[in-house]
Amino acid sequence: MAAEKKSRSRSTPKDPLPAAIEGLGVFYLGRKVDAASGTTTAEPLLLDAKRFTTHAVCVGMTGSGKTGLLIGLIEEAALDGIPTLVIDPKGDLANVLLSFPNLAPADFLPWVEPEAARREGVSLEELADRTARKWSDGLAASGQSGDRIRRLHDAAEMAVYTPGSRTGRPLAMLGSFDPPPAAILDDPEARRERIESLVSAILALVGIDGEPGRSREHVLLATILDTLWRSGQKVDFGTLVRSIPAPPIERVGFLDLENFFPAGDRFQLASRLNTVAAAPGFEAWLDGEPLDIGRLLWTADGRPRVAVVSIAHLADAQRMAFVTLLAGATVSWMRSQGGTSSLKALFLMDEVFGYMPPTANPPSKTPILTLMKQARAYGLGVVLATQNPVDLDYKGLSNAGLWFLGRLQTARDKARVLDGLEGAAQASGGSFDRSRLDALLSGLEQRRFLLHSVHGEEETLFQSRWTMAYLRGPLLREEIRRLTAATPAAATPSTTPGRPQPTLEATPAAGGGWQGGPRPLLPPGVREVFLAPDGAVPIEAGIQYTPAILGRARVRYAKASAGIEVDREVVCLAAAGDALGESAWESAEQFAETPHLEPAPRAGSFAPLPAALAGPRGYASLATSLKSHLGRTSKLTAWSAPAIGAVSRPGETEGEFRVRIAQRAKEWRDEQIEKVRDKHATKLASLTDRIERARQKVEREKAEAKNQSLQTYVSIGTAVLGALLGRKKASATTIGRAATSMRSASRAARQQADVAHAEEGLTTLEEKRGLLEEEIETDLERIRLESGSDSIALEPIDIPAKKTDIAVEEVVLAWVPAPSGPMRAERGVWG
Repeated sequence: MAAEKKSRSRSTPKDPLPAAIEGLGVFYLGRKVDAASGTTTAEPLLLDAKRFTTHAVCVGMTGSGKTGLLIGLIEEAALDGIPTLVIDPKGDLANVLLSFPNLAPADFLPWVEPEAARREGVSLEELADRTARKWSDGLAASGQSGDRIRRLHDAAEMAVYTPGSRTGRPLAMLGSFDPPPAAILDDPEARRERIESLVSAILALVGIDGEPGRSREHVLLATILDTLWRSGQKVDFGTLVRSIPAPPIERVGFLDLENFFPAGDRFQLASRLNTVAAAPGFEAWLDGEPLDIGRLLWTADGRPRVAVVSIAHLADAQRMAFVTLLAGATVSWMRSQGGTSSLKALFLMDEVFGYMPPTANPPSKTPILTLMKQARAYGLGVVLATQNPVDLDYKGLSNAGLWFLGRLQTARDKARVLDGLEGAAQASGGSFDRSRLDALLSGLEQRRFLLHSVHGEEETLFQSRWTMAYLRGPLLREEIRRLTAATPAAATPSTTPGRPQPTLEATPAAGGGWQGGPRPLLPPGVREVFLAPDGAVPIEAGIQYTPAILGRARVRYAKASAGIEVDREVVCLAAAGDALGESAWESAEQFAETPHLEPAPRAGSFAPLPAALAGPRGYASLATSLKSHLGRTSKLTAWSAPAIGAVSRPGETEGEFRVRIAQRAKEWRDEQIEKVRDKHATKLASLTDRIERARQKVEREKAEAKNQSLQTYVSIGTAVLGALLGRKKASATTIGRAATSMRSASRAARQQADVAHAEEGLTTLEEKRGLLEEEIETDLERIRLESGSDSIALEPIDIPAKKTDIAVEEVVLAWVPAPSGPMRAERGVWG
């Protein structure tokens, strides 16, 4: 977690920089540059992590060092336990995965470019050795080492996702359009935003410019999707396409459907979408991990993740569709989070050019603007970067509190940035010194940036730090494939997320053969349902159904001491047999919802039905035994963190709970840091001021002592010369001069004593400040240890269901589809 980044040595290092950059809740971005001389100072640029909740914009031409600055920011966030969702249009930011704790040439060898070796006239091994030394020296010069890289690897997981491709981790862009959580579904504004971004992305995918509220294609699809969601129906891309010719609506607004969008036009729209679905490779858009922002930002066990979503391989229309969809999903996720003043996660997009223009309104613009306006309240920081500063909506970016300005290509680019910043400052009520900013921007070198805040803080010139990651340049698809293969892979569901699929195995008929036949006739009182086949069942080969029993019950779990009381639906699916007691349910699969059903069976054959299930009495017995089975086996597992008095919410996994308490610990940490700052700020400022005045006094006393010493030497010299050269051996004048010389020497001695006294006072003040800084360090170390997620132990809470709190709603006959022929032998009766 964050705190693991901040482990520090109790001994004072020779170079104070390594200790300074490991402060709690701060990002080390580089070293400050003296604006007057242009030299890089030893003072690090440390930004409070919370500053990024006000969002940031990074502008710089190719070669400015923008990519390195962004990767450094991602690394700092990861070290602080803050996950980042990265949209990478060019493939540069995937370099963040190329960090090697050992800094060995063998680590760099697979990634150095053969062409670069040929240009330099060296072998790949020699180039790898040079690169390893270069990176080791660069890190050392910026106060970093391989140990910091190890802490980075321990702090967060890193992965590259490739939507529409299996090169990296696949991401199911169109895998599921299921309804959002109830908090969003019940909020008209949030539901509208989610539908608008989803429909805009779908239309962008087929090249239709469908502006929300103006395009009839957009209105039709939005109305269909809204109707399906509110009816509780599961939706995927195929369902949506099939609903266009025959929508589940009769009116759109005040017009009849046929008047608003005639059937012929609706069929053409459906055909365009179907053409995309029929194209080779479309299945890649359906496979992979679901587009779940929470799952992208954190692993299943609650570990933060840097999720780099590479879209360099996509066509322009596909990029626009995906960015719109991802930004819209982020808005929905954001609204499901609680408010916080601490930084919880980062949403970072490189090369935002074209996605947020000043006048046009592409589908991606609305969700990105929503994030810029509202994400701060939820602790989500937005970072947008571009090398083209001309085509940006600076009015929309006025919500950005931080601007990182690098080298710009033309005077026009600089003028456009200054115009935009001036407008943003006026919109936010901040001050803006255009001439000073213009002067600072002129002549910026590579890796040097101007940090500008619209909230009135003074601009800061700095040189970005050396990245821990090897900046290889844009990664090709094969390189991403190789990089993904070398990193731990997450589980990739092959079926639509959220849809239960039976995986049981039933016992085949005697003799091991399939004894299929016609659908059996059932007496009144016996209800049958038909499970939909999953994608692994080849429908063209014919469906063969095998019987099962499916029971639905409502179960109440309650534990007053933990504040838990929840009512859940439990669905059990078990192989059919002659047993009617509890043993019938021993091997049952449990689901949180009913598997996807079809209204009627497809063409195929049916396995024989056990005699016990041929009449309604058997199902009544199974209902009784299901209640007993659930009363004995059903339990709800929750988690508690006694140290902070937190208990997981119903349905919250251990990983999700860890994420929540980690954020709670981070908020507590930030509050404690503020208290430490407030507690010591006045005393530290007073000591610093006194030390500065003491230094001035020492310098003043030294100057006076030097002057007095010079006067003493002159006085003594005059007296000696007068005595030696005078006519009288001891005239009154000579004696007077000697006395004056003695008095002058006495004053010089007193002046030297004053210098020693002033230096002693300065030393005392510096020692006091050192003790105060040690006290602050002790407080921060205590906060670090107490806020670490590893120090918060979790305890499971098992809440069994009482039999009196179980109500079995029904037990029915379920026909489960299975493959036919040879595939049946390979996959088993249940698939």
